[in-house]
Amino acid sequence: MDYKEIFKIAFLLISSPARAWEEIRIEEDRQKVDTSFVYPMIGLCALSVFIGSIWTNGWGGPQSFQFAMAQCAAIAVALFGGYYLAAFAINQLCVIMLGMPDDLPLARQFTGYAMVVTFLLHLVMGLLPEFAVIGWLLHLYIFYVVWVGAPVVMQVSEADRLRFTIPVSVLLVICPAFIHLVFNQLNTLLT
Repeated sequence: MDYKEIFKIAFLLISSPARAWEEIRIEEDRQKVDTSFVYPMIGLCALSVFIGSIWTNGWGGPQSFQFAMAQCAAIAVALFGGYYLAAFAINQLCVIMLGMPDDLPLARQFTGYAMVVTFLLHLVMGLLPEFAVIGWLLHLYIFYVVWVGAPVVMQVSEADRLRFTIPVSVLLVICPAFIHLVFNQLNTLLT
């Protein structure tokens, strides 16, 4: 894993999405997004939450470590499951609503890179949980990233661009949040 390359892609997607999506479009291996971007970002987010939890709650013994590990697992499961759930839903949306061919690897590639805002916000909010409200507001930037990437990577026509951008952006925010909520509820019930 080349973390320098991961942060270069993340920075490019945030600062210049049009140029980043053009570079992503020419990637021949669509499966590469998993191992070269999504999984390392999920790991960094989980590490950030773990460190933030220890930093915020202190190191008071085994309970603080257990709480930090539970928080770490919750964010990892939420991002991992949210990524796959959103990719599946986006693929189905493209097939049903836009009449595009079934292409799950393309949907996963688009979803993985479009979740860059979510990944970066979880990195920051993991270390600084008091910025959670601002972080949720910054999630709105996903709309712009998806808007720019839709015609380039997903080949969405200009007429369907808005119809694609709104539900896809909502899915990218809601899927990880929903899984996080379910995981925390189950964790509470089982402990």
